[in-house]
Amino acid sequence: MPTYLYRFIDTNEEIEVRQSFSDDTLTEYPHPDTGQMMAVKKVFLPVGVTFKGNGFYKTDNRASSSATKPAPASSSSTSSTPTTSSESTKATSSSTSSSASSSND
Repeated sequence: MPTYLYRFIDTNEEIEVRQSFSDDTLTEYPHPDTGQMMAVKKVFLPVGVTFKGNGFYKTDNRASSSATKPAPASSSSTSSTPTTSSESTKATSSSTSSSASSSND
């Protein structure tokens, strides 16, 4: 059976009362020292629950941001798209022939 914390309104003293879940909240309770019926109010305390591990937050099941974004290009690379060896050979030969034709003029 759970234990609930009640506070006497007049004296601000606190008492613990064992009650069933189905019992109504108390409004009066006998004072433990005097035995006189006094008004009480239920005290609500924060629950001491700690969530550890994955799966408790809505962002836990999302893909990480680094997996969805491409890696940044290095500063030494001048092209943003990768080239194959045959493309780089074509680019080198065309730049060589264009520079050779401009020097002949």
